Amino acid sequence: MTEPVGIDPRGPRFAATITTVLLLIALILSLVGALPAATVSQRVLDPGFLLLLIIALLFLWGVLSPRTAPWGVLFRRVIRPRLAPPTELEDPRPPRFAQGVGLFVVVIGLVLHLVGVPFALPIAAGAAFIAAFLNAAFDFCLGCQIYLLLQRAGIVGRSAAA
Repeated sequence: MTEPVGIDPRGPRFAATITTVLLLIALILSLVGALPAATVSQRVLDPGFLLLLIIALLFLWGVLSPRTAPWGVLFRRVIRPRLAPPTELEDPRPPRFAQGVGLFVVVIGLVLHLVGVPFALPIAAGAAFIAAFLNAAFDFCLGCQIYLLLQRAGIVGRSAAA
């Protein structure tokens, strides 16, 4: 199976908008529920933890199967048919990598929260929120920029024949 020629760049931006809202809610919940001396079971049941766990699963879904990820499907089926065709398509690899970066940041926050590191959850949620907001509001994808830097360095994006 060949890699698609490109994706509508408005799709990842749409997904970033929804992710921004979810991350803002997770950030607020994690700040409200920040209990430094909580037990592990209390930390697992923290609403901020639970929402950030769901967001991590959505990031994972976006990495493993971007074509079936819910925000992409919603964009392709509901939003894109109402828009003019995109003027250009973009390489799908940088946005997929960005999903992986988001997953990494959120998982680090989740794990550190579980082991009792104070404010790990809101810091991770805040960092992911800033990245998603930059993409949604200004079309600046931090994870995509990291991918491009790593690609220029020859670390990612090279085929075996290159």
